[in-house]
Amino acid sequence: RGRIVVGAMVELPPKIAARVLPIEDCLVWTGALTRGYGRVLWGTRVEYVHRVVYWELVGPISEGLEIDHLCRNKACVNPAHLEAVTHAMNLARSAPATKTHCAKGHLLTGRQKPHNRRFCRVCAAERALQRRDRAKRCD
Repeated sequence: RGRIVVGAMVELPPKIAARVLPIEDCLVWTGALTRGYGRVLWGTRVEYVHRVVYWELVGPISEGLEIDHLCRNKACVNPAHLEAVTHAMNLARSAPATKTHCAKGHLLTGRQKPHNRRFCRVCAAERALQRRDRAKRCD
């Protein structure tokens, strides 16, 4: 099969290389996207491009593993940015899991049940006060 060198000496299949744009360290897919992930017709199936690149350049993806984008760019197809990990590891590395502060800059310290999600106690207290004030005005 013919391969085309893109970026830092990465040999991508021609069908994929034709739609890749090197941006900083990433090789960004410029073709069709679904929820931010590149899609391509590969053989007779539509596949995620990052999975195809992994299969072609790194090897098969073991059962029970999924491909994590180490660069956090869903459209990136640079094999150096792709790693086969468990679903639990992929979730642990995700943006919500690594977020430490809310949009207003307060530290996320609370835990919300039943999903055990972190939240900002300062913003939660402000929202509770606003709800109480609105309820008082309605009486």
